[in-house]
Amino acid sequence: MKPLLIIKVGNTLPDLVPSIGDFERWIAQAIEDPSMPIQVVDPRGGDALPRADDIAGAVVTGSHAMVTERREWSERTALWLAGVVAQDVPLLGICYGHQLLAHALGGEVNFLPGGIEIGTTTIHHTDDAANDDLLGDLPRQFAAHTVHAQSVLRLPPHAVLLAHNDVEPHHAFRVGACAWGVQFHPEFGSAAMRAYVRHLDADVQRQGGDVDALIGKVRETPVSASVLRRFGQIVRQRC
Repeated sequence: MKPLLIIKVGNTLPDLVPSIGDFERWIAQAIEDPSMPIQVVDPRGGDALPRADDIAGAVVTGSHAMVTERREWSERTALWLAGVVAQDVPLLGICYGHQLLAHALGGEVNFLPGGIEIGTTTIHHTDDAANDDLLGDLPRQFAAHTVHAQSVLRLPPHAVLLAHNDVEPHHAFRVGACAWGVQFHPEFGSAAMRAYVRHLDADVQRQGGDVDALIGKVRETPVSASVLRRFGQIVRQRC
């Protein structure tokens, strides 16, 4: 079987790594398929992105960078993503990866007008999600972990909106048959979410939020996490 590619475009908080690892580990664990070969590349350090024909699918991680910074490695990855979508290779962008996919395909990314969205929140399906291969089995409302300052303000042409909430109008979308972006974090567990709330406590307070209340609402999100397991199944089915 060809490998599932994890494109590592960011690192988690350094304090989390010794105990629970980094983004690529969380993603691999949530896919729950130990027999699936996984290849990790980091374009930030100059790693070459493979040909679409050489991979079974790809996941783009989150990042503490901003898509609007237009870093060289980010723009190079965006061009690669557009080519992968054109070849119908299964693709999932998470948070930064979601925004980068939208940018690559002609959408607009910028700062979320109301400030950062952070914590365990409720996501709502759209009607178009009911028959979607990735999100179709999820309930109409489900809990998910979120932390982002930027957002997809305008979806790419022909994108299908799949999920939203009161803060983020574009929490998930699909382009073509098998390319998805999700703004929420299916790979996060509750420990990671609490750590991010604490790390960004100054931003939360600046927006008038209550850090202790946010931490108190953090819980495990098994429905959201199942998105990665389902993506792994889609990759395997298409191989």
